Amino acid sequence: MKITIITVCYNSVATLEKTILSVAGQTYSDVEYIIVDGDSKDGTIALIEKNEDKITNWISEPDQGLYDAMNKGIAMATGEIVGILNSDDTFYSDKVLADIAKFHQTNSIDASVGNIIQHKDNGKVVRVYSSKYWNPQKLVIGFMPPHPSIFFKRELFDHLGNYKLGFIIGADYELITRFFLKEKITWKYSGITTTAMLVGGLSSSGTGSYKLISNEIQTALNMNGITFSSFKIKMRWVWKLLGFLNKK
Repeated sequence: MKITIITVCYNSVATLEKTILSVAGQTYSDVEYIIVDGDSKDGTIALIEKNEDKITNWISEPDQGLYDAMNKGIAMATGEIVGILNSDDTFYSDKVLADIAKFHQTNSIDASVGNIIQHKDNGKVVRVYSSKYWNPQKLVIGFMPPHPSIFFKRELFDHLGNYKLGFIIGADYELITRFFLKEKITWKYSGITTTAMLVGGLSSSGTGSYKLISNEIQTALNMNGITFSSFKIKMRWVWKLLGFLNKK
């Protein structure tokens, strides 16, 4: 089972090599690694060329943003399973892809969802983001599984479409809503911690981004004909807190 890993990047010279080495260090050998660069100006391209022996295919050209770049990577993919690894993240261990391959071979599913950890620059873990208690109905109140922990059958993109452009930070939410809730793909919680994710980014940077993602969640649900409560989505931090307290 070939697994395609896609990394999209732009001016990522400070972090990308760790990501590349994380893929190269996997014990699983049937891996296709694709990098889509958005025409970086900071030395990222030279870094990619330095590590070209660890990369199956790469391109560098202007794009329309993160999700356009992801779609380019998907179009280049030939693996049976596709996963995303961001350019400032690494795999949690060197056995992640071996575990993912075994899980998909054992279970007849369209997608698996797992866990990630979030950490600071100094390596301190600040959050374990688990999909253990997630189900697609939670999308209606603003909760999705951690995007980097999801591994999809590549053929889903052919049948159900790619990431929709026009979103700033919510195209992953729309795609997950379309796949899991509208089209009802088959899926299973893997229990695998897939990714060590560096804290930061637009989707986790304050009240402005909270309002933006709340609006884009509602747009994503509307696009897929899903009935929802705007109030519940805007107050999703309350449901998250209650869920955390109930688990204690």
